[in-house]
Amino acid sequence: MDNGMNVKMLEKKPDGTIEQIDERSWSRAMMAALEHANYIVVGGREFEAVEGRLNVDEGVLELLLVPVLND
Repeated sequence: MDNGMNVKMLEKKPDGTIEQIDERSWSRAMMAALEHANYIVVGGREFEAVEGRLNVDEGVLELLLVPVLND
């Protein structure tokens, strides 16, 4: 039985382009935590998760992330 899912994290740049910044397997616990989290830290950078898409063709969850600007 599969206990996880691949997740692609995509950064939306200020110019509107989208760049994949990470892809990894998430456990069921991580997937459940996503229901309660609006912000994600990847590579030491903080992002707001603005949208998610289940890509059935690739069997992957794609998260669209926008960088959080810290003053």
